[in-house]
Amino acid sequence: MPDPYKTLGVGRLATADEIKKAYRKLAKKLHPDLNPGDKKIEAQFKEISAAYDMLSDAEKRRKYDRGELDDNGNPRHPGGFTAGGPWGGARAGNGGRAKTAKDFGLDEDDNDEIFKDFFGFGRGRTGLKMRGADVTYRLEVDFLDAVLGGKKRLGLADGKTLDVTVPAGTEDGAQLRLKGQGMPGQGGAPNGDAFVEIGVKAHPFFERDGFDILLECPISLNEAVLGGTIEVPTIDGRVALKVPVGSNSGTQLRLKGKGILNPKSKQRGDQYVRFVVTLPRDGDADLERIIRDWAKAHAYDVRGKFGLKTS
Repeated sequence: MPDPYKTLGVGRLATADEIKKAYRKLAKKLHPDLNPGDKKIEAQFKEISAAYDMLSDAEKRRKYDRGELDDNGNPRHPGGFTAGGPWGGARAGNGGRAKTAKDFGLDEDDNDEIFKDFFGFGRGRTGLKMRGADVTYRLEVDFLDAVLGGKKRLGLADGKTLDVTVPAGTEDGAQLRLKGQGMPGQGGAPNGDAFVEIGVKAHPFFERDGFDILLECPISLNEAVLGGTIEVPTIDGRVALKVPVGSNSGTQLRLKGKGILNPKSKQRGDQYVRFVVTLPRDGDADLERIIRDWAKAHAYDVRGKFGLKTS
């Protein structure tokens, strides 16, 4: 082993705390448990561990500084002969087993801290302690369940089911977090979380625009010309709406407060109803005759803004 001071990267006047700090910094990178199967890293870890084993022991350090111990911690004998193998007496006294944090002057909290700093988890006295993995699901919900809120059943990875509360106003692509519903933790660590991505199904006639609802509503020719009161659907149910006399396709009315709840402002948006004048599906001979006679005496321009003449 090289000079233990050089191995840990500290000076000969380094304090015990500085030596401990240097060892822990190197151990975070070189710990075998963090680099499984890497023989080179394992050899380097043995070197820094042996160096720390020597320098963290005040008596061994004094003997090394006086030249009574070689770089491996073995006693120097007259003529330059040293006893023991490359790991010295400390290795033999350890029964050949892998050294623990206590062997290197570290308590369990110190060793655990190496793992926490590196991975964000620690190791308990009974083995690896690791938070469970997060999992992601996708849940398809109906339009009205998303805008009004409700409960939907979700199948989990372990075969269980869970009732998920979908908040009112949930948008397509929104993600819900279910704390602790992910994969189990190890060694007593907490479970991971489940993240549920919401997919909102299209509605047959409602369309969402922010927190407003858009609705295209067909009206008959007589309703467009003469006006009247009709029923229109909202996300809360049907409401009465007055059609103004002479309404065209594209005429738009607002139903205040009939939109979607904004979870931040706690205010609801509006619903906008856009009229589409709709003629009889199969045509009507009487209507054609009446309109033909009416048009002869009541021609009017509707495309003048295009610079085109109405026929």
